[in-house]
Amino acid sequence: MTRPHDHHHHNHAPRPRAAAPTLSLLRLSAGQRLAGVGVALVLLWAAILSVIGWA
Repeated sequence: MTRPHDHHHHNHAPRPRAAAPTLSLLRLSAGQRLAGVGVALVLLWAAILSVIGWA
């Protein structure tokens, strides 16, 4: 009578490396984050005003 094996042998592929982050908000300084928020707000307001016909 044979017993089933308690372990398995698999040929695992090499683990993929994570890609280097190109832009991370956590790596930006506080001034850069504020500047980014300011640009986003200006673009948002420009889009809103163009939709309602003020620009």
